[in-house]
Amino acid sequence: MKREHIDILIIGAGPAGAVAAGLLRKQGRQVLILEKETFPRFSIGESLLPQSMAYIEEAGMLQAVVEAGFQFKNGASFARGERYTEFDFRDKFSAGWGTTYQVQRARFDHVLAKEAERLGTEVRYRHEVLAVDLAGEQPVVTVRDPAGETYEVSSAFLLDASGFGRTLPRLLDLEYPSNFPVRGAIFTHVKDNMPLGGEFDRQKIRISVHPEFCDVWYWTIPFSDGRCSQGVVAHTDFLARYTGTDTERLQQLVSEEPGLARLLANAEWDTPARHITGYSANVKSLWGKGYALLGNAGEFLDPVFSSGVTIAFKSASLAAACLERQFKGETVDWDADYARPLKAGVDTFRVFVESWYAGGFQQVIFHENASPEVRRMIASILAGYAWDTSNPYVADAKRRLGVLEALCAQ
Repeated sequence: MKREHIDILIIGAGPAGAVAAGLLRKQGRQVLILEKETFPRFSIGESLLPQSMAYIEEAGMLQAVVEAGFQFKNGASFARGERYTEFDFRDKFSAGWGTTYQVQRARFDHVLAKEAERLGTEVRYRHEVLAVDLAGEQPVVTVRDPAGETYEVSSAFLLDASGFGRTLPRLLDLEYPSNFPVRGAIFTHVKDNMPLGGEFDRQKIRISVHPEFCDVWYWTIPFSDGRCSQGVVAHTDFLARYTGTDTERLQQLVSEEPGLARLLANAEWDTPARHITGYSANVKSLWGKGYALLGNAGEFLDPVFSSGVTIAFKSASLAAACLERQFKGETVDWDADYARPLKAGVDTFRVFVESWYAGGFQQVIFHENASPEVRRMIASILAGYAWDTSNPYVADAKRRLGVLEALCAQ
């Protein structure tokens, strides 16, 4: 069987893989990406966080993203019944970007992948990794090309950026169940026909909470072309109460949230809805001999705060920094230099996600007499700055949030 050798092999051309490739090309590394799909291809996770922009800039891809014409985003709004609040990410505690974009992921991911190619990465579409061998000095993967022929690639290091495909976790038996309850999402894109200048701020994602059930929530993500991504998240047994097509089920659920139903009263439901179930996932380790897991290939929490792409970019940045040192001959402790720093931010997000579903963080968000300084600290986390330990709600997230919840409950 034919075998090639490459400096860095990346599985998956999504955001984590493309940004990692850009960073590694800046180091002068030879990079190959194997992607089993053809781009552009549909994906959700469409509302970026401002923290993401620093990594796009670091990878040399900022101009292409800015010029792509995506919907400008400066914050997030939250609604439940008559209660409404919003956070402007430019008014935040942490230094750094306060704005970003809301993106059709098919186009956004393709922009990044093309940028990786412009920077010198070879991207092979419709090439699927079938097996991986870690027994030798370097990782070796077996690949099937579009014609059905197989070949091997050896590399000095292997990065798995395969997202929900979770290639290495499957092949190496690294998966174990998330401790989050099994939830599902139903979602689609609609032509929303919402009037410009109306009650909906297209520069913010809207998170709506079901009027009866605090753990059922909806996302509304506006795009720059008059369309929006609309979805709902709930326990799978709750979603099972609704019958019909996925589109009909989603429409029924939207009709139960009066504010959202009003916003979408004139929407054209022109794209069949789809669903995913049990998306939260975890792994035994984020790295091993000759490889590391990036983004969703390693761990995915929950879509509520749109943290997925930010975590993916952070993992790419950390891994690229480790590899730069490793290629210089330095000893890299992948646990101390990659896994633990990455998980620190993920665990911060986890505290807020768990509190959201329990209802406590919702009380904080909707509290009418919130301290402006505390709101700026919360805004920083909602903007993706979950690694900024100068923020007390990052450095001591669980205790601080618990105290805040108790104060807001009085």
